[in-house]
Amino acid sequence: MGDRPKSQGSLTLPELHIDLLRRIIGSARVASDSLIYSYHRSFNGFAARLTQAELLKLAAYEGVVSVFPNKIVKLHTTRSWDFIGYPKNASTSTRRQQSNMIIGMLDTGVWPESQSFDDSGYGPPPKKWKGRCQSSSNFTCNNKIIGARYYNAEEDYGPDDIRSPRDSEGHGSHTASTAAGNLVTSANLYGIANGTARGGVPAARIAVYKICWSFGCSSADILKAFDDACADGVDIISLSVGGGPMDYFRDPIAIGAFHCMKKGILTSNSAGNSGPTPGSVANGSPWSLTVAANTIDRKLTTNVKLGNGKIYNGSALNTFQPKKPMYPLIYGGDAPNKTAGYDGNVSKYCDSDSLDKNLVQGKIVYCETGSQGDGAIAAGAVGAIMGNNDQGDVAFPFPLPVSLLNETDGNNVVKYSNSTRGPTAVISKTVDYLDGSPAYAVYFSSRGPNTITPDILKPDLTGPGVNILAAWSKATTVSGEPGDKRVVPYNIISGTSMSCPHVSGAAAYVKSFHRTWSPAAIKSALMTTAQPLSAKYNPEAELAYGTGQIDPIKAADPGLVYDAREKDYIRFLCGQGYSTKQLQLVTGDPSACAAATNGTVWDLNYPTFALSAARSGVSVSRVFHRTVTNVGSANVTYKATVKAPANLKGVSINTLDVNGTMFSLVHAG
Repeated sequence: MGDRPKSQGSLTLPELHIDLLRRIIGSARVASDSLIYSYHRSFNGFAARLTQAELLKLAAYEGVVSVFPNKIVKLHTTRSWDFIGYPKNASTSTRRQQSNMIIGMLDTGVWPESQSFDDSGYGPPPKKWKGRCQSSSNFTCNNKIIGARYYNAEEDYGPDDIRSPRDSEGHGSHTASTAAGNLVTSANLYGIANGTARGGVPAARIAVYKICWSFGCSSADILKAFDDACADGVDIISLSVGGGPMDYFRDPIAIGAFHCMKKGILTSNSAGNSGPTPGSVANGSPWSLTVAANTIDRKLTTNVKLGNGKIYNGSALNTFQPKKPMYPLIYGGDAPNKTAGYDGNVSKYCDSDSLDKNLVQGKIVYCETGSQGDGAIAAGAVGAIMGNNDQGDVAFPFPLPVSLLNETDGNNVVKYSNSTRGPTAVISKTVDYLDGSPAYAVYFSSRGPNTITPDILKPDLTGPGVNILAAWSKATTVSGEPGDKRVVPYNIISGTSMSCPHVSGAAAYVKSFHRTWSPAAIKSALMTTAQPLSAKYNPEAELAYGTGQIDPIKAADPGLVYDAREKDYIRFLCGQGYSTKQLQLVTGDPSACAAATNGTVWDLNYPTFALSAARSGVSVSRVFHRTVTNVGSANVTYKATVKAPANLKGVSINTLDVNGTMFSLVHAG
């Protein structure tokens, strides 16, 4: 993907794209039909349907930087903002400054009727706004949701997909309200987590770019959404989507974020939900923010009471109030569907069709570790107890009452069931409480190291991503599973998809104070003021949580920032081995990659320092260069210190060249 050329003759970029396809395919009509998207508003590229032979021919064509297939990637609040020290009455920029902020949400769309998106009290969109609203009979924008588009290059629609920017999944409404939703009092899920729902910048405007459907999110749609969003006039892009780690120049999110960075727009990305596997972190480009997920101090507990009076604390999100004091209890291993050929070794996991309906219907069934519970639902159980509590503090919803117990408590339930005539149990409705526990990176949050550039630390930081209450779509249900009939305005879900919009909102908050700051400066402010987390809960330390949990208030006044511009990332890419031709065609920069100008990864002015070693026990020495810019008080003195990680041995700092360890700065604007 290259810059839009300064001159393209008499033809428009879409016409040039069709002309190039005509030369490859041989027919102007077929070329026009094969073109899916022309990326022409913010950068230069296109998406087209091609045969393998045509693809190879295009890849060899002069002027083509790269050709890669369309890939499908996945989607990776009342208490969370208070937990990170950002209360409703926090010092803010003026409402007018905040209402000039526009956050572009690339997600599943939005449910515009939600109270979180009501436009009462809002004036017209900011004058800088150049976007549009793809309105339809069932969707209109307002002065809160000022723009909305939808994309589906695959033309693949499931039975529940809505062909408009309207959200049929719930995910997009949840992330949008987390980033910039209005203050909504008494928001809750069936009374659970009751409080005031709000976004990071409640007065900000929202621009919606629907890129995800029931099948996933295609890279062609992602790039087109970036192309539009950067030209429409958004200030921050929030994208809770991703696949596995991939080379920057084959990564549509990295490509889109790079071109938006050049226009002064920061992209906030989710790190992914593939943790705690090492090296699983996604969206690792150094010009965008990579956000991990941390816990908050609000816990959800779903108790199980047995007929013998024993009570066990479990997790899961259960909105159902029991209608009876007790229900019959049966162990899944004692109820195999023998007619279908199953025995107790399978039915104990409650897999689909493995349970005998005649034995399970109307009872609570206990399922062994590894169960998803779908068999219990299909067999007509009134509830399920699962020995599957690897989730820790994370509570997931099910279409029926469920509680997940730890291994010890689960074994006690099985012993009770096997030793008691007519065993009974009841699953209580979930209750929430604050326990004052510190934040830590949750188990599912993807971990570093960064496999694309190991010496760039990823993730960058964390945001709240566990049991987050936010707006939901009324086109779906609480769990989204068959048989679930609960339609709600607010729902509780978890993921780095939830932490990402927290950071997007924080970035917009910082930018509302500092409109001229570069994306790198905003990113630096958030990273250098983050609250470090404890390695006690995360032995992977910074590879799990980066610099720590965001602190928006401190980020608005960071003192110093590590700034970087397009030229710095170009030098970095040259140092990564990209050719001059690739660089010029991708970035539009006239500079050539040369040994004299190439930058090393250790010279990129990044807010963190990382150094990889080929193997343990090897001494590694490296020089890092950094430049800080004073954005704080007019005259200030700082002291530079270095503290080696406590879990590393033999780390030594020979020199620290900052004109001495004490240095003075004047305000840079």
